[in-house]
Amino acid sequence: MAENTVKAASFDVKKLLKDNTMLLILVAVMVLFQILTGALFAPSNVNNIILQNSYVLVLAAGMLLCILTGGNIDLSVGSVVCLVGAIAGKLIVDAHLPIGISIVICLFIGTLIGAWHGAFIAYLHIPPFITTLSGMLLWRGVALIVLDGLTISPFPQKYLNLFSSYIPEVFFPALTTAALEEGPAAEAAAAKLASMTMTVTMITAIAICVIMIATSLISRKTKVSKGYAVEGAAPFFARLVIITFVVIAAAWKLGHHHGIPTVLILIAIVVAFYTYYTQNTVPGRYLYAIGGNAKAAKLSGVNTDNVMMFAYTNMGFLSAVAALVCVARFNSAAPTAGMSYEMDAIGSCFIGGASAYGGSGTIGGAVVGAIFMGVLNNGMSLMGVDSNWQQAVKGLVLLLAVIFDVVSKQRNKR
Repeated sequence: MAENTVKAASFDVKKLLKDNTMLLILVAVMVLFQILTGALFAPSNVNNIILQNSYVLVLAAGMLLCILTGGNIDLSVGSVVCLVGAIAGKLIVDAHLPIGISIVICLFIGTLIGAWHGAFIAYLHIPPFITTLSGMLLWRGVALIVLDGLTISPFPQKYLNLFSSYIPEVFFPALTTAALEEGPAAEAAAAKLASMTMTVTMITAIAICVIMIATSLISRKTKVSKGYAVEGAAPFFARLVIITFVVIAAAWKLGHHHGIPTVLILIAIVVAFYTYYTQNTVPGRYLYAIGGNAKAAKLSGVNTDNVMMFAYTNMGFLSAVAALVCVARFNSAAPTAGMSYEMDAIGSCFIGGASAYGGSGTIGGAVVGAIFMGVLNNGMSLMGVDSNWQQAVKGLVLLLAVIFDVVSKQRNKR
């Protein structure tokens, strides 16, 4: 039965295109901006796209879990980012507390805030929109009180190295320092550092591709052996080839700049963990079950309240992670931090294929959506498009993505 499914799926070109619509649009947009600007694929610009959208990728992973439960969202994430960033500034910069302890405290506070929202939503059954809207106002106000309207900066270099440096700089600090000096020795050090940067970057990229391919093959083989429906061999291997090519190409570009940013390792861990959690664990599948039919899931024995509690507690935790990334990127904790971050995360999920009604969506799709928004912002900036028009275009793209989802569901029902 599984083999028949594989053969049928391999010739379903229409389904293949439908399942990868956003990915194809992303590729087309990237090629278009490269033609128009000639700078989108420049090594420094590829690095900028990653750094500028690192917080979106982290927040989108958490937001997807909320959306899966029935189209619910969390409007407070931007304010939580601001508050946790403010606390990080107070602890690390003002109080000179050890960085490790400060990070643990910040993560705990973010998780506690998420649990606060989750308790009202899951056990008192207050609508998520109302609960998180109040949280958006509450935590922004608390952040302003903590900061007293002032910006805290700069953060110590040891902290910045965790989230805003590059892998070669972490492993070869002496060589990096020598390359910044003047004279023939500095030129030799710079040449050696460039060579080692490229080597480390490419080895890391190849290792990631090998792990990704092996994991995908093992997962597919397991599903086939259990009689589960899987996609056809042609699209499966085509996707692996395309992803491998993209990873190697991106690594080649980064290798010509400063190498792999440390924040990219964090993003990879977050994406890999939540992809596995949502696709390969029973609690992860509960999220889809609730979004598909909450009453049926509850009658089947799923504790829907606990699942909702987890989704919003987790969102608070990832908001704290995003806050730590943001203060390192800007080297400051500011009262205006986190503005509209919730909209970026929500937009990434919907553009990446998450249903506005819940029950469907993937972490991979949210990543594609986040990259699409990042490329859109970056490409329009390279073209000199006014920021007001950029906002208008992003709003239109989000609306079109939701319309596409709604129309597709209506067609399926008919």
